Amino acid sequence: MKKIKLCPSGKEIAVPEGSTVLAALESHGLMLPNNCRAGACGECKVKVVGGSIDQGFVLDMALSQEERAQGYGLMCMAKPLSEILEIEFSNEDGKPKLFPPRENVSHIVMERILVTPKILKLRLRSVGTPLRFWPGQYVTLGGQNNKTGEKYPPRPYSIANLPNHDGEIVLFISKMEKGFTSSWIHDELKTGDMVSLDGPYGTFIGDSRAETPVLCLAAGSGLAPILSLASAAMLRGGFRFPATVLFSAKNENDLFELGTFAYLEAKFRNFQFQYTLTGGAKPSRSSNAFQGRIPQVLENNYKDLSPYSVYIAGSPEFVQDCKNQCLKLGANPQHLHVEGFHSTSRH
Repeated sequence: MKKIKLCPSGKEIAVPEGSTVLAALESHGLMLPNNCRAGACGECKVKVVGGSIDQGFVLDMALSQEERAQGYGLMCMAKPLSEILEIEFSNEDGKPKLFPPRENVSHIVMERILVTPKILKLRLRSVGTPLRFWPGQYVTLGGQNNKTGEKYPPRPYSIANLPNHDGEIVLFISKMEKGFTSSWIHDELKTGDMVSLDGPYGTFIGDSRAETPVLCLAAGSGLAPILSLASAAMLRGGFRFPATVLFSAKNENDLFELGTFAYLEAKFRNFQFQYTLTGGAKPSRSSNAFQGRIPQVLENNYKDLSPYSVYIAGSPEFVQDCKNQCLKLGANPQHLHVEGFHSTSRH
């Protein structure tokens, strides 16, 4: 069996036949930033210092030709070719160990609610051993049409609820234009159906060591991991610094989970939920609301983000725009956490 040697620690881990480097690391509870698992986002970029890999297909925007020549690879797609593969790897003390992902974990659809015109809330419950996950992580969900046999490829969806012993997983799923899997979930999947999940995946899990105010930015179903992270910090972590969630919606029909955020605001004086509307209408639900896209809202209301830990979740375009603005406003890159699914296929 091939092995991965982590440098500089010298720790060695076994790699099951056919496994990627990322999957092997995760199976041993080791963290490596990742968001797409498809060679598209570049989050899992690591330098190979010994041995060789089969890199597989990755996008140049995620791993440039210059970086490849320097020995870097994307571990979500890379598979060891040599008996021992040496990679640069540092797992900082104090970060939580990841739970090894599992495959084909059966769940029953307990409830499905259309919370906005385009976002479906799906509540699932495991029929076996529950998945263990950290707030902010995601699972993949796909399926097959029982009548036609058409397959719907697995797609990533963030977990919106807290870890629990009941085996419940809550997902918020946006219906994508011409999206095979999301259309199947919205149009065909019914209460009582059985589905399989893979996961958990991802390292958008927060940093419990940070002693800073927190600002969370989200749009659409990107609110799911933010909801999980915020609920965990306030309800379980005893977080004592100011924490704000700022959500971007086209109009007020696109707002959801308002009850949860109202509860957190009522229970914790250091928590605040804000929203901004991008469709031109004036907010009517709250005086604590804005108009316009989040980058502009930040420029007008958050002049200096250097003291903050910032979490951003949503579409890749939304994440990149917000990230650029946060850096412009002085956000510390080490305290800037982003989650954005990058996929080369339609959802």
